[in-house]
Amino acid sequence: MIATITIKDRRFPLAAGAGSDAIHKDPQYSYAVTTLGDENGRAGTGLAFTVGAGNDLVCKAAQFYAEKLKGQDIEALMQDFGTIFKTLSNEQQFRWLGPHKGVVHLGLASVTNACYDLWAKQRGVPLWKLLSELSPEQIVNTLDLSYLEDVLTKEEALELLTAQAATRTARMSIIETGYPGYDTSVGWFNYNDEKVRENCKKAIASGFTAMKLKVGSADPQRDIRRANIVREEAGDAVKVMLDANQQWTLPQAIAVCNELKKINPYWIEEPTHPDDVLAHQALAREIAPVQLAVGEHVPNRILFKNYLQSGCAGFIQVDAVRVGGVSEFITISLLCKKFGVPVVPHVGDMGQLHQHLVLFNHIAMGHPALFLEHIPHLKEYFVHPVKIENGVYRSPQEAGSSCDLKV
Repeated sequence: MIATITIKDRRFPLAAGAGSDAIHKDPQYSYAVTTLGDENGRAGTGLAFTVGAGNDLVCKAAQFYAEKLKGQDIEALMQDFGTIFKTLSNEQQFRWLGPHKGVVHLGLASVTNACYDLWAKQRGVPLWKLLSELSPEQIVNTLDLSYLEDVLTKEEALELLTAQAATRTARMSIIETGYPGYDTSVGWFNYNDEKVRENCKKAIASGFTAMKLKVGSADPQRDIRRANIVREEAGDAVKVMLDANQQWTLPQAIAVCNELKKINPYWIEEPTHPDDVLAHQALAREIAPVQLAVGEHVPNRILFKNYLQSGCAGFIQVDAVRVGGVSEFITISLLCKKFGVPVVPHVGDMGQLHQHLVLFNHIAMGHPALFLEHIPHLKEYFVHPVKIENGVYRSPQEAGSSCDLKV
């Protein structure tokens, strides 16, 4: 039974230049943290990510949702969590403040993620293991598929999961080999050229075979110069991704991306406004065969559905501490499976929760194990920080979702 609720506003300092991009010049990595305690002393931790200001508002929203779960048994709650999620996300007054986006949806993410963490801890297993051992019916019962019926019915979701069940044992080897990572910290926006070059060398020495550079400068030549530095240091065998963090208008994106194509980027990420699906569609046509990656700022399954319907997204970067939590993450992963688009999450959680979710995606859904973003800046604050060896995430073995923060 959920007996206690604690909501905390946690904010963490970053080293100079770390975390910076074309839009967020001086972020303060922050979490709205929900803790749900049961009568046996177990505590489920859920995170929603912000970059500082407004984190307290997300905490207020989380408190509102969490109070509605007090007194409920976590096992009973999770057997039909899809219904609970639908009810909370459509709560009549809070829905006006969304719907399904912004402060209220982030608050719901924090609470949802705490439920999944407590569920896994009650069963004494890592979250990836809990999710991977659920039947297709049990998984689908944790999801809200409303507004998706035109492309993904409950019956289709069950079929997608059931179709993968026969081969899931073969994919369990990922637990032993680990999940590949990519280094997203080589080229934060505020880093100078020398630091970018130095960081590329360090990433390669650490075993990473993919890395990402922040672009979106007022002077496009700066982006082009820095992209060439990364490609020069990385060589042709390493995947290089470029991330504009929504900085460009469509005409700007077309012009700059056509120049950046020369370094053969694996993807170009968030090139323009995250709500403008048609602009992404137009850009994808203009810069093919280079692919677009979207999702860091896409807040819900309906907009992801639209991106997938448009055919413009080569990679989906859904983030479980940005959308409505683990439940909506899984829903979006199922949508991606239906459309044949790989899921490579953005990690507002620094990879703590997502290391579990990508294992589940691979094992239970058959998504390719491409790689998972790695951001090291908050490792010291987690009780069980992610483990990276030779550029690979080592599978977590502790019960829960790895989101507990040190006091």
